[in-house]
Amino acid sequence: MHKTNKMTYLKEWAMDPFDIVWKNFFDGHSNFNTLQQKINYPVDIYEIENGLCFELAVVGLDKEDLEIQVDGDTLRVSHENRNDNEIVNYIARGIARRSFDLAWKVASKFDLSKLNARLDKGLLIIDIPYSESKTPKKISIK
Repeated sequence: MHKTNKMTYLKEWAMDPFDIVWKNFFDGHSNFNTLQQKINYPVDIYEIENGLCFELAVVGLDKEDLEIQVDGDTLRVSHENRNDNEIVNYIARGIARRSFDLAWKVASKFDLSKLNARLDKGLLIIDIPYSESKTPKKISIK
């Protein structure tokens, strides 16, 4: 048992510093948690004035190529590339046209039932507003 704990410590110690920060950031203290261990798809997630914003790079994809699902507190975005098995002799390959299935658990302070999604210049932008019951309210002092 002592050996397992030591191995776990060494495993985390040997991690890249960015991986440690990433792991600690998503350890449940944030507004959402990734369901995958690693995100290997270009995505930005940030809080905006009225909620949360996800931006995914989906260059070359149309809205019909993308699927957005909400299941409870989970947001899932996916794309199935039907040409994944096509054999192509690339000279250079820099555009990711692979299938993906990304999912995040979103904090209850955001209302997934009211999300808004749009495509803009190769970005899938998903805005999730704050829940009305969780919206911060200013209280005036009398």
